[in-house]
Amino acid sequence: MANTKQSTRRRNKTTASLRRTLRREVPSTVGLIADEYDFSAMRQYRTFTFDDHPTYLRQIEALLKTLASRQLHTTVGLFDPEDFAEYCTEASLDPDAAFSRSRYTAAIAARGATLAYTGQPVTSLLPQLINKAVRQATWEYATMLLADLGNCADCGQDIGRAAFDRATRILMSLLEAAGPGSHHMVCSIPAPDEQLVAVLHAEGAADAQAQLDASEGAEFVTVLATGIALETPGGVVLRTSADGTPDRLHGWRLHEGSLVPLTAGEVFSAYCTDTNTGEPLSPEPGVEYCAGFAITTDDPDNHH
Repeated sequence: MANTKQSTRRRNKTTASLRRTLRREVPSTVGLIADEYDFSAMRQYRTFTFDDHPTYLRQIEALLKTLASRQLHTTVGLFDPEDFAEYCTEASLDPDAAFSRSRYTAAIAARGATLAYTGQPVTSLLPQLINKAVRQATWEYATMLLADLGNCADCGQDIGRAAFDRATRILMSLLEAAGPGSHHMVCSIPAPDEQLVAVLHAEGAADAQAQLDASEGAEFVTVLATGIALETPGGVVLRTSADGTPDRLHGWRLHEGSLVPLTAGEVFSAYCTDTNTGEPLSPEPGVEYCAGFAITTDDPDNHH
């Protein structure tokens, strides 16, 4: 009888150990409500029991730290109450239920606008998460615009694809001509419903192709392609930093699907004018305002 009890205890201990091991291999996802406005919207639900946003954020941070202490991989996504309500309607879920919030959190994780928790404070995590969500929304909207353009009535070519290919060649040409240094590029394009902005960081070397983040590259090219395909006005600015030299600022305007270099004076005016008041601003110390350089893309003769 004693041996039987000992065997049972050993099996129970082994089972508990295996379960703990499995729990360490199950990733976690946390939905984070970003601001007071969204928090107030969630207060309408009886099962959402938090009273104020600061307390909620402190509890979220404590939860994240606990998960990290257990060596669990945790990702964080933005919890959008309006999107949550729509999700519940489409999925026939009761929005006033913890299960529905959990299922929605899993759904936003699958969309990709999440960040891995690495121990950073929630106050640092939130702006990073908002920035990523905005970037993804911009990319999705620009992608939709390109897809809806269809084929050219004259040649049958997919307009969105042709514009994307051309934007890719323009980006590669810009980075090649920019040369060595740390490059910060911004593309701004007016679209039917909003202003599209994409930001790209790249590291250029004298004897190698510039290194850049694949996601940022795709977002930048998609936004630029939207301006090319729609033939809207827009622009690209490039800031290059290198050791021992002043930062260099270059600029281009988008005209009929092509980037036209700005003069040094136009670049200076764009950077040294208050966009709200039109009043002049002081030049930034240690910065050279330079003309945009010519871009060679080797485009096919019949491009959009």
